[in-house]
Amino acid sequence: MLKEQEIAGILARENEEYKKLGEEHNNFEKTLAELDKKVYLTQEEEIERKRIQKLKLSRKDRMAELVRDYKKSTVN
Repeated sequence: MLKEQEIAGILARENEEYKKLGEEHNNFEKTLAELDKKVYLTQEEEIERKRIQKLKLSRKDRMAELVRDYKKSTVN
């Protein structure tokens, strides 16, 4: 039985959706890191930060779903 990290590696190489989601997730992570460097965020920046966090989480959730689906498909 493959571990989740191994499945993630396989999907990152073979699944275009997973690859795209991973890239988007990483881009959101970088954007959040830039915002977090600021001492003070404007109200607009704070709203944008929360929006990006939600988008990042949605990508992570979908990636986890793809891993679960892959697991199910290899078990059967």
